[in-house]
Amino acid sequence: MSVIIDTEAKNRSLSESSDTELDPQFKPIVTLPEVEIRTNEENEIVLLKLRAKLYRFDKSSKPPEWKERGTGEMKILQHKERNSVRIVMRRDKTFKVCANHFITPWMTLEPCKGTEKAFIYTAAADFADEEAKRECFAIKFGSVDNADTFKSKFEEAKKILKESECSELICPPKSSSANTEDVTTKLDKLEVSNKEEEKK
Repeated sequence: MSVIIDTEAKNRSLSESSDTELDPQFKPIVTLPEVEIRTNEENEIVLLKLRAKLYRFDKSSKPPEWKERGTGEMKILQHKERNSVRIVMRRDKTFKVCANHFITPWMTLEPCKGTEKAFIYTAAADFADEEAKRECFAIKFGSVDNADTFKSKFEEAKKILKESECSELICPPKSSSANTEDVTTKLDKLEVSNKEEEKK
């Protein structure tokens, strides 16, 4: 006498029973508190956000050459209070800063030879390495439209800086003229005594 076993029905019943009966809950061994990560972009408005590839001109290498700085998201940010505008770019995956510098009214974008997707410009002080360095950058975009959008926003940022009251980072503060007047009046009042004449 042979017994026919329905394997499918058996597997189905096992899976159904395992779904209903087994409900493991694993509690974490260590509980970590939530840490607030600050990007220093909290007080800034995003004027533009585009993917780009950044290069820097390395004069120290022999011969001097363009070196890739990183590929990632490039932002043009305007500060809400000071009206200063800067470019910040972070690398993909690592999010390490590869560009962090202010746009100034005298900066110029030059088209890159051989392509309409890239521009060359010089930043007087880039803080990507946490110290101010003069850098010559080439920035390349995925399309001509993106490159044109970057150029128009770059020029718009320069216009904002020219028309608005300059930030303290670019222009001297308003109170500086009053301070210089105070200093000059105090200097005028000073009397210099000649020690040799006093001895005589």
